[in-house]
Amino acid sequence: MNNPTKYILLIVLFGLLILVRVFEDDLFYDPYLTFFQNDYLYIDSPRREIFKVAMFTTFRYILNTVISLGILYVVFKNKSIIKFSVFIYTLAFVTLMAIYLYFVINPRQEDYYLFFNVRRFIIQPIILMLLLPAFYYNKLKT
Repeated sequence: MNNPTKYILLIVLFGLLILVRVFEDDLFYDPYLTFFQNDYLYIDSPRREIFKVAMFTTFRYILNTVISLGILYVVFKNKSIIKFSVFIYTLAFVTLMAIYLYFVINPRQEDYYLFFNVRRFIIQPIILMLLLPAFYYNKLKT
């Protein structure tokens, strides 16, 4: 893949991540979007449908993951990096979703800050922001 094509593809993929964020209110059922925009440390947890929240959060995580894996592939063109990344994303999903669902099912005000940060790891492409420099650094070392 030549450089202009690579850069255009990266712009499109990063643009897709941005579009997921911009249209989050329209694409996903998430009562926590407005909850965490307010002074959430001092108010009660919003009304929610647990199954629906879990499914839409999973959908958002998968959408971000697929786009992120595309970015990693375009940048590194290495299938072993993609396989390792799939493992990391799967492990992170299982772990973070278990913690997330605990907080959704058992909302306690003293746990809101931790809940906010766990939720952020699920709905934002933070894992990509960790993997890109890590793989780049590894590529420089080898």
